[in-house]
Amino acid sequence: MKKPEPHHSILLAAFKYSIPVLLGYLAIGTAFGLLMADAGYPWWLTLAMSLFMYAGAGQYIAVGLFAAGTSLWEAVLVQLVVNARHIAYGFSMLKRFRKLGALRYYLIFGLTDETFALLSSLPDDANSAYGNDSAERGKFMLFVTALDQCYWVSGSIIGAAAGSLLPFSTEGIGFALTALFVVLLIEQILRVRKRGIFIVSAIPAVLGVIFLPSRMSLLAAMALALALSSLLGKTRRGEGRLPS
Repeated sequence: MKKPEPHHSILLAAFKYSIPVLLGYLAIGTAFGLLMADAGYPWWLTLAMSLFMYAGAGQYIAVGLFAAGTSLWEAVLVQLVVNARHIAYGFSMLKRFRKLGALRYYLIFGLTDETFALLSSLPDDANSAYGNDSAERGKFMLFVTALDQCYWVSGSIIGAAAGSLLPFSTEGIGFALTALFVVLLIEQILRVRKRGIFIVSAIPAVLGVIFLPSRMSLLAAMALALALSSLLGKTRRGEGRLPS
């Protein structure tokens, strides 16, 4: 029987695995803090949003909604549209989270785009701290998720403090989140090496941007990408069957 890994060993493995997000979240979390400070909001509101909202792009958009005096229901609708993508990829993680007890509630809350990119590509290596043992794998996923949020919270507080003390130009700073996601996407493409799924996901996104209004393009592209991905999966399973 494989000896259980100590907590500090799993935590260290999770830290090493999450370094790409560390580098990105410190930068874009700082950018978010700067935006909040530039808009005149106190540092504690930045901290509260990063702890309890923790929505990345949703937090960036919230700054603009606050400044524009958007009504509560309009803000809820915008956030629902922006964050609807979590529903699409969240379902794919339910099987992994099912046996983790109360831990799964925090894992669901902390499942950002970047955390999903890390957790969905965990190697199935029985000799690693994130191997086939469900308890150790659960701890590893918990540590990765918690570390990612710590990186984001730390960056946002650094940005809020710096923005309140030093003058910064925030022009173009909102693109930082998009840049991080592009980097993680490239890493996923190189690691997974299944070009089909990325191609059928990219085509609807491009078509949505070209032919649909911005408010509709995200949901429409997600729906079409899911349909094409499902069709691709069925086709591959059909090709894998032996003739009777």
